[in-house]
Amino acid sequence: MIKMSEYAKRRKQLMQTIGPTGIVILPSAREYIRNGDAYYYFRQYSDFYYLTGFDEPESVLILAPKRKEGEYILFNRVRDRDREIWDGPRAGQEGACKEFLADQAFPIAELEAMLPELLVGRESVHYSLGFDKTFDDILLRAVNNIRAKIRGGLQSPIAFVDVGPSLHEMRLVKSPAEIAMMQKAVDITAFGHIRAMEVCEPNKYEYELEAELMYEFHKRGARSSAYNSIVGAGKNTCILHYVTNNQKIVDGDLVLIDAGAEYQNYAADITRTFPANGKFSGEQCAIYELVLESQLAAIKAIKPGASWTAAQNVIVKILTQGLVDLGLLKGNVDNLIEKRAYFPFYMHKSGHWLGLDVHDAGRYNINNKWRPLEAGMTLTVEPGLYISADIPGVHKRWHNIGVRIEDNVVVTETGRDVLSKQIPKTVADIEALMAK
Repeated sequence: MIKMSEYAKRRKQLMQTIGPTGIVILPSAREYIRNGDAYYYFRQYSDFYYLTGFDEPESVLILAPKRKEGEYILFNRVRDRDREIWDGPRAGQEGACKEFLADQAFPIAELEAMLPELLVGRESVHYSLGFDKTFDDILLRAVNNIRAKIRGGLQSPIAFVDVGPSLHEMRLVKSPAEIAMMQKAVDITAFGHIRAMEVCEPNKYEYELEAELMYEFHKRGARSSAYNSIVGAGKNTCILHYVTNNQKIVDGDLVLIDAGAEYQNYAADITRTFPANGKFSGEQCAIYELVLESQLAAIKAIKPGASWTAAQNVIVKILTQGLVDLGLLKGNVDNLIEKRAYFPFYMHKSGHWLGLDVHDAGRYNINNKWRPLEAGMTLTVEPGLYISADIPGVHKRWHNIGVRIEDNVVVTETGRDVLSKQIPKTVADIEALMAK
C-alpha cells in the first residue's frame, strides 16, 4: 500500500506548481450501467487516485493553495446505512478527513452551492475541460455566478488551465512505493503467463488459457486485468489487439498472450509467445530468436540520458537486418530502414510508459525533441514480427507466425531493471517449461 503521506506530498507538489492564486478541481470517475440495472466494476480515474488514494465515485477533489480553512477539500458521499447494506461501507466526511487526510470534507450534494465561494479570488482554474461534460456545466455555472456579481467586488477566475500536463509530468517518474506496486502487479502476472504455458496444448481454446490467467490474477489479489487480455493462436497472433479469444488452438500454432494484472490500480503489461505443442518449428524459432535478439538489445539501450527512441532504433535495425538474412526483405539495410520496408512485418513502436494506466501519462516529445529517459520512468519494451498470410511475396512456410515479446522495465540511476525477468522467454526455457 502507498502511504497517505505520499499522496499528501503529491498534492503539495501540484499546489506549488499552480501557484497561490490557482485552484485544482478534479472529479472522480462515475459509475456506469453495464446493462439493465447492473453496473460495470468501478475503477477510479487515475489522476484522482494519484492525488487521493480515494476509491469511491461521486467525489470531487479541490486543492486551494493558501486557503486558511484548509487547502485540501474533498466532496464525497455521506454515510447512508441503507445504501451501505446494499453496496458496502463509505468513508463519509469523517473518514475523508481521518483516513484520507482531507483538511475539510463536505457532502457531494453541497458542491454546487459551495463552488462559487471556493472560486472567488482565484485567477486560474486548473481543470480538464471536455473530459466530463456534466461537471463542465457545474463548473461553468459557478464561474458565471461569480461573473454576475463582479460589480460587487468579487474577482472571477480569468483563465482555465488544463491540469493534465502538470499532473502527468508528476506521474511519469515513479516513487519507490509505486515501483513496488508495479513489481507486485508484474509478479502476479508472471504466475498467469507461466500457468498458461504449462497447461497449453493443441485442441484447447484460447479462452481456456485466458481463464487460467484470470484465475491466477484473482487468486493472488489482482481483482482485474489492466486491459483486455490478448490470447491469440495461429493467424490471430498477427492481430495486434485481438481480444475475441474464442478460437481452437491447433497443433503447430504459435500462441501469443499479451496480458497484465492490475494491482492497487497499477498495471503490468507483458507479452510472451510460445508453441502450442511445446516445440518451436524451424521457421517459428528463426522469427522468435530474431525478435528476442532485438528486445534484449533494446533493453540494454535503456539508461538515464538515453533518448526515448533509442530502443526503437535498435529494434528496427536488428529486425530489418534479420528479415534480409531470412530472405523476407531484399536490399541494403539502411535503405530499407529509410523506406520503412519493415513496416508490413513490424508496424508499432518499441513500447510506452506504464503506471496507473497501461498506456500511462506523460509526454514522449518535448519541443519537437524526443525526451531523455530519467531514473524512475517505467516503460514497456515490446518488439514484434507479424507475418500474416496476406503479405504479398512471402512464402507460405512463414505464414501466420506472429511473435511479440514484451517486458516491463524501470529506468534506474545506473541503467535499468527488468521487472518481469522471471517469466521465461528464451526458446530453451520455454520449451523446458512446457515439456514438464
